[in-house]
Order: sequence, then C-alpha cells, then structure tokens
Amino acid sequence: MQPKLLNVLACPRCLSRLACIPQAKSANEEIVSGVLQCNHCRRSYPIEHGIPRFVDRDNYASSFGYQWNQFRLEQLDSYNHTKLSEKRFYSETAWTKDWLRGKWILDAGCGAGRFLDVASQTEAEVVGLDISDAIDAAKASLQGRKNLHFVQASIFELPFRNGAFDACYSIGVIQHTPDPRRALRSLPRVLKAGGRIAVTIYERKRWTRLYPKYLLRPITKRVKKKRLLRVINGSMPVFFPLTNVLFRLPLLGRFFVFAIPVANYTGEPQLSTKQRYDWALLDTFDMFSPQYDQPQTEREVTAVLSAEGISEIRRLPNPGVNLVGRGTGGEKR
Repeated sequence: MQPKLLNVLACPRCLSRLACIPQAKSANEEIVSGVLQCNHCRRSYPIEHGIPRFVDRDNYASSFGYQWNQFRLEQLDSYNHTKLSEKRFYSETAWTKDWLRGKWILDAGCGAGRFLDVASQTEAEVVGLDISDAIDAAKASLQGRKNLHFVQASIFELPFRNGAFDACYSIGVIQHTPDPRRALRSLPRVLKAGGRIAVTIYERKRWTRLYPKYLLRPITKRVKKKRLLRVINGSMPVFFPLTNVLFRLPLLGRFFVFAIPVANYTGEPQLSTKQRYDWALLDTFDMFSPQYDQPQTEREVTAVLSAEGISEIRRLPNPGVNLVGRGTGGEKR
C-alpha cells in the first residue's frame, strides 16, 4: 500500500480518518503489512500483501475470486496486445486521457484489473476496489505502477471519505451484487462536487428471463466452481466450433446467440482463434457461476442515481444500461 492512499481512505463503518501502523515495508517504502486503525470507533483493518482488507475473504463474490485468479491475464490489453478494453473503457465512461490527468479515480469492482490496466496508463491516481480476492490477481498483474492502488472492500461499505474522488466507474459489476440499488446508492457519496460517474449494468428486458442461462443458473450457481469450470472446459471443444458456425449465419445467427448460452466473440477481429477460445471459457463460466445476476432497467438505474444527487444523467449507445452523470459533492446520505 502506498502511503498516499491514506488521503482517500476512511473507516467504512463511521467514515472517520484511519491511522496506519506499518509492520513491514518494501524497499520503495510501500507498506506490505500492518494495520489501519480508526481514530473514532477504534476498529482496525489489516494490510496484507500490500492491500488494505476491509472484508472477510469468504463472501458472496468468492466465485469471482476463483474466476479472476484462473483467468488473470486474458482480458488485459497489456497482455493480449489488443485495444479492446481501452476502447470499452473510454466508450463507456466518455472520459478522455486529458481529462483524467491529475484526477483520483475509483474502479468499483475491478476484478482482475481489466479496466485498471487502461486507467492506470493515464496520469490519474487510480484505486481498484473489489470484494473478492480477485484484487490479489489484479495486484499480481499490475503491481509496480506508482499511480495504482488496491483495496479489498465491499461496495456497500466503501472505505473512502466523502468526496474523495473526481470520478468513479463500475462496469459490469452492479448486477452481481445482492442488492443492485443499494450498490448504486453507495457510489455518489465518494464523488466530489461535479465528480463524474459511469456505470454499465446488464439490462433487463421483457424477454431477458427466457435467455437459457437464466433457466440454468439456479443449478449451475450451486455447483462447486472447480467442477463447473471442468464441465465448461470439457464441453467447449464441442460448443466452440459449433457456435463458430451458427453465430455467423445470416439472420439466424442472432437467434443462436440468444438460444445457446456460450460466449464466442465471432465478430471480433482483434482476437486470435486461441484468444477467442480462452475468452469463451472465461465468459461462459462468468454466465453460470456468480451467486447473483440481477439485470436492471434504465428507469430503475436512473431513479436511484437521481435520488442520490446525480445530475446530467445520459445513456451512452453501448450494450447494457450504460449511464454517465455528475455528482453533487460527497454528501453523507
């Protein structure tokens, strides 16, 4: 943990300042282990392997911890040599590198660091937060970047002071929490006045629950993660070449994409066949393994953000409910 992270941290329970008691430091003065202690309520939180930990390791998002430690590098642009994550990041936030310069940015639900990889290649100070031990995968892949920080905590109890950030984004995360509306309500508090927010959430439509993954998930989410991944690994040699053909069919292709719950990015030229196969494994596992998968409507998301003081809300033309807006200044709500 870099000492400057203390500038934005706060006790997740009472939002008071935290004092750092280091136990071990690295050669460059980063805190490897120690304790963060609240000056007000006296609660303490460990720093382990350079990461402040505000939650127990075993929680509802453990499947994502397993997932992102198994597929730690696949979606990082710096590893796969594409611009896919960079394109998605700037498209779904509507921010620019120039605007990010000198800002403090929060990635709420960073997973293995797909978008941290992009954001930290700007001149912003970027904080990646995840409730699962995917945060360890992100740190292992991206450590050494002086403007990048890692925190293990819950989106429901963000360990940051009011108005700590110039911007916050959460891409593909909110629907996987136990209470998506509560998760959304937690974000505006940490924004400065005029701070920017960007969220992308699975969209619920009239026919969403007819999608086969939602018919199978009541079973698959209860399967042990290692076993589920073995099943997907075993079936992919059949489903990958099959969907390679069916998903490309004129007119009928869209039907098969809906009817067959297997990820296959047949229309993505930046990915090699091997990369598409790896992404198919990852995203098919991602369909079936999470404890929660609760798509939202644009109206629901807009209503929550508006009630929390987010203004200038607009929808961007990307898949899912992708909304951006501005905060009113870190009020405690």
